[in-house]
Amino acid sequence: MEIFKHLTTGRLFAFDVDEDVLKNTIDHKRFILIRKNFSEITKSLLANNVTEIDGLLADLGVSSHQFDSAERGFSTRFDSALDMRMNKKGEMTASKIIKTYSEENMRKIFREYGELRNANQVAKRITANRHNIKTVNDLKNAIAPSIRGAERRKENQFYAKVFQALRIEVNDELSALKELLMQSKDVLKEGGRMAVISYHSLEDRLVKNFFRSGKFEGEIEKDLYGSVQTPFKVINKKPIVPGEKEIEQNSRARSAKLRVAEKCHSLSPQRGDEK
Repeated sequence: MEIFKHLTTGRLFAFDVDEDVLKNTIDHKRFILIRKNFSEITKSLLANNVTEIDGLLADLGVSSHQFDSAERGFSTRFDSALDMRMNKKGEMTASKIIKTYSEENMRKIFREYGELRNANQVAKRITANRHNIKTVNDLKNAIAPSIRGAERRKENQFYAKVFQALRIEVNDELSALKELLMQSKDVLKEGGRMAVISYHSLEDRLVKNFFRSGKFEGEIEKDLYGSVQTPFKVINKKPIVPGEKEIEQNSRARSAKLRVAEKCHSLSPQRGDEK
């Protein structure tokens, strides 16, 4: 809504697959809510006769509404069904992963998406107890023995990493982000800006690498003069993070990182390293 207050002309398009967003939408002729994943941005805009946009803001991750809705299964605070779907009509759920994934596949998602050092042990315990895991608390109890030593003081972080991994897999979040970033090169006007707010290192790394080099793995292409070739000009070399006052007002902003880049008129030379 705050963006719309500053939009004197043009239209504001919003993307969200969660049907609950309909309860809190904006009633204005220049606001268009598109009930699709932002990975479908290009064709969705074309369906509205739009080929280019001036700006793009992506606020990644789970909304506070989703975290606070016990029945959605996103939070470790509630003993609910293991759902974790952002799109309630989606076929994949966290419960289905637990019931059907092999130990090897489970280990892979916990290592890659949860960045768990003991992904092997977590995957083993889940597969050994999968028939008894039906709720959030069942899952926490099954993997609790995997928490060792000093980690017990940070057990909530441990559970959060497990839930993050399952949630990313359920919603195919990183693939969707890659699609959005790739399509942003085409839908943004020259000089248009893209701002991305990420909440964990996996997202931030993809955004950082893409803004810096136009690629996801950070591999850099240089021209004959040694300048890095990228479709974007990085606006903030370091991510913008919330200050103490903002964190005090909204503790969930603690892990947020904002990166901004501008669509170049041509491939732009980038120098220096980002952190």
